[in-house]
Amino acid sequence: MKSMTTKNLSERDKRHIWHPLTQHKLHPDLLPIVKAQGALLYDEEGKEYIDGIASWYTCMYGHCNKYILEKVHDQMQQLDQVVFSGFTHEPAVKLSEELIRLLPNNQEKLFFSDNGSTSTEIGIKMALQYHFNKGEKRKIMLAFEDGFHGDTFGAMSVSGLSVYNGPFEDYFIEVERIPTPTKDNSGAIIAKLESILKQQNIAGFIYEPLVQGAAAMKMHDAAGLNKILKLFQKHNVLTIADEVMTGFGKTGTNFASDQIEIKPDIICLSKALTAGLMPMAITSCTMDVYDAFYSDELAKGLFHGHTYTANPLACTAALAGIDLLRSDEIQNSIERIMGSHKTFGEKIESHPKVAAIRQCGIIFALDLNVQMERYGSLRDKLFNHFMANGVFLRPLGNTIYILAPYIISDVELKKVYDVIESALELI
Repeated sequence: MKSMTTKNLSERDKRHIWHPLTQHKLHPDLLPIVKAQGALLYDEEGKEYIDGIASWYTCMYGHCNKYILEKVHDQMQQLDQVVFSGFTHEPAVKLSEELIRLLPNNQEKLFFSDNGSTSTEIGIKMALQYHFNKGEKRKIMLAFEDGFHGDTFGAMSVSGLSVYNGPFEDYFIEVERIPTPTKDNSGAIIAKLESILKQQNIAGFIYEPLVQGAAAMKMHDAAGLNKILKLFQKHNVLTIADEVMTGFGKTGTNFASDQIEIKPDIICLSKALTAGLMPMAITSCTMDVYDAFYSDELAKGLFHGHTYTANPLACTAALAGIDLLRSDEIQNSIERIMGSHKTFGEKIESHPKVAAIRQCGIIFALDLNVQMERYGSLRDKLFNHFMANGVFLRPLGNTIYILAPYIISDVELKKVYDVIESALELI
């Protein structure tokens, strides 16, 4: 029997709530989740679902992780929230020290905010104002085709998925786009860029390193990306690595940028930063970027702020997450999942319904050999099949992908694979 606290939760929801990425007329019913533990979600009927995407790539150490909860509980007794303009506190300072140790070694300064979109928004503002403060008129941003960097206006401007951005495109900042690099097209991209850069009006380049998440886990060539970054470095174009999705171990290294020789000037972080427990984001940068804002002129400062900037509880969750990421247990789990995905990929790639497979770290994706709308009926059929069989996956068009928590068990992972295989028979 449903408890009084959850009875008719879906119906109560409909009265007042507007959900993200949801056309409510087409999808009026939403599943009430009342509990989460480890890699599992539980609905109000007690049915369990394996969280095959770590709740949008956040809960990488599992839901309600005991270690993280205890650390945050202790912090709650000491300091819950304080304004970060004019004040500082131990959790933020300690996080800055630990995160700088983890980030690529050219990163020196951290700017706190509250979600992935704002972390990229701040990165874009840093790039534009960097040149403005130096007296240069550079107003154009560069970005990859099909990239996605968030839902605020600057982030939307540099994103290439019009399904999200269509009504707002007339209001965007100016952006030019280039293809993602492959082993075959790097020369053509460099030639195009050399022509663009002659105008000396490019302020910055924002990119998702190695994997474009919302573009259905589209993966690109590290060597080709390195050539692009090297060219931008030569022309003093600031490079902004959007590691909101890729950060904290998902690509097999702490950050995808660790696999690329040329390091970015700016890095955007969120999602797994706080292990999914609390919202927070960070935009890190080099000392050169910071120095362009360090001035006797007040107007040269970066005037951007959020009420919950560097919330002590969120900082504490992030510190606990870093502890776990560094542990042998999590590092071994990353290796285990990478190996399991490789084995599954070798098994499934010859299936007649599979057009292609790809993997980067623990991110695994397969493309179906059928054309589908991003949010069409076949996509819904697949999603409903996964959920009916106790696995939470969100297909992106004709791409099925896995990005599960590091603590997922072998048994749970096998069930995810089995449900994907059974879904192929529906096509």
